[in-house]
Amino acid sequence: MPHRTRPMTALLLFTALNAALSTTITPVYDFVCFLPYWERRRERRRQEREATIANSFK
Repeated sequence: MPHRTRPMTALLLFTALNAALSTTITPVYDFVCFLPYWERRRERRRQEREATIANSFK
């Protein structure tokens, strides 16, 4: 082998990277999922659905 492998260093680096990514995913997820755009879209689709249901009973 051209170089020595360091499994403990690799394991620690892998664990630290996963910990860092898992702590940053929650704010990113909240930011993306609860943007005002999605709230407006959700509300518009709800109103369209209610209008469709109201029109089908007439």
